[in-house]
Amino acid sequence: MTTAEKLGRVIVELRKAKGVSQETMANEAQIGRKYMSDIENGKRNLSLDLLERIATYFNLPLSELFQQVEKY
Repeated sequence: MTTAEKLGRVIVELRKAKGVSQETMANEAQIGRKYMSDIENGKRNLSLDLLERIATYFNLPLSELFQQVEKY
C-alpha cells in the first residue's frame, strides 16, 4: 500500500469518526469534492498546504496525522 493510499484511509476513518460526509468535509476544508474523493482513494499526492488544511479540519497537529499514517 502506498503512502497516498494509507493517508486516504486515515482521512476516511477520521471523517467517519467525525460523522460527516465527504461532501461536507470537502466544502468545509475548501477542497473540491472530486479532488477529496481522489485523496481518499489514494490517487493524489498532496501539497503541504493541503495536508495542513486537512489536519486543521480534524483539529490535529500535522505530526499526529503523519503518525496515524505510519501506524497503518
